[in-house]
Amino acid sequence: MSAVLTTGPAARLTPDDLLKLPDEGQGFELVNGALKALNANLLSSFVAGETYFQLWSHVGRRQLGWVSMVGASYRCFPDDDTRVRRADAAFHRLDRLTAEQARAEGHCTVVPDLVVEVVSPNDLADEVNEKRIEWLEAGAQLVWVIHPVQQTIHAYRADGTVTLFRRTDTLTADPVLPDFRVPAADLFRLPAAGSDPNGRVTGAGRTP
Repeated sequence: MSAVLTTGPAARLTPDDLLKLPDEGQGFELVNGALKALNANLLSSFVAGETYFQLWSHVGRRQLGWVSMVGASYRCFPDDDTRVRRADAAFHRLDRLTAEQARAEGHCTVVPDLVVEVVSPNDLADEVNEKRIEWLEAGAQLVWVIHPVQQTIHAYRADGTVTLFRRTDTLTADPVLPDFRVPAADLFRLPAAGSDPNGRVTGAGRTP
């Protein structure tokens, strides 16, 4: 969920500069010395939260590793050590990220095994593809690109294979989490608007 944000044409920012911004630059990435704003709308943020919850529910109970939300920043790109990206959710296997590394100040330098990117209406296709390629080239084993409006998930793997999951499919996370199985519809299920005194659901917020 990112979109270009223009900064002053002068100085190139560094990863340390990003950390010096209010809230350590939350809501921004750093590419080629320029800020990029994370441009999430309510629907994409909701789907990102649902995806995080499904991953956490599977990983946390089994103590398989670390699941992070959109706030985490990553400086883990070997072709450009000044680039900082943020995923909408991510997972590190327990054997790849130690507690010491997780506690470290600043940007995480260990690329996640699984990266989640949720597409917002203003995201450009070439920028989404660029970011997905960057994650895979950095060493991610799996990138989910989620389209909330179309209700689809493209799973891109490090071996070059791609799987399209539709709403009616069961989402998997091979090869990172072989036992992960979740109905794709669970990521896109909207909350009900509420009930009247007789228990009938009202309003337009029904599950689509």
